[in-house]
Amino acid sequence: RRSGPVFCIISLLPLGSGSIFRDCAGVESSMAMTGMRLARLAGGLSLRAGAGVAAPVRRWAMAPGLVGGGRRFMSDFPADRKYKSSHEWIKVDGGVGVVGITTHAASELGDIVFVDLPEVGSSVEKDGTLAAIESVKAASDIYSPVTGKVVEVNEALSEDASLVNQDAHEKGWIAKVELDDAGETDSLMDSSAYAASLDS
Repeated sequence: RRSGPVFCIISLLPLGSGSIFRDCAGVESSMAMTGMRLARLAGGLSLRAGAGVAAPVRRWAMAPGLVGGGRRFMSDFPADRKYKSSHEWIKVDGGVGVVGITTHAASELGDIVFVDLPEVGSSVEKDGTLAAIESVKAASDIYSPVTGKVVEVNEALSEDASLVNQDAHEKGWIAKVELDDAGETDSLMDSSAYAASLDS
């Protein structure tokens, strides 16, 4: 319940843009998402809560290779999938790839409260926007690792978006994409390369 008017504008960058996130300083998490509407803009997303004067913002910077005070190792990322530098993963089986975000990304986003899932049957381009995620800290586009058609989405996330925080590499998957060209995954990183990229 709101005890008084709170107005803020949150300016955000995509997950892959140096992993810099912003939120409204001093606004409680439970209030920060109230009345927000998601608007896709060129180069990123913007969340607006009402109208008014922009509140001060903080930067959320992801320290390479460090989450929760510990270094990330190859074993933190399953070897049965490929990874993007923007922190998405894809696991391909029979021409269909399951796509999600890594535990590293989920940790940096904080408590995830909403996942904007793609439409089943929609087409996606490699490196194009597949979905969007909102957390109490920030919001980010999720980029497709491949070109293809969305054949299934994780409807469980509509009921409980926190599954991405709880189990980003399994129960928190986002969508399944039928690949147009399986060779597109060749340019992605394996688990060891992705883990190393977080330490660079």
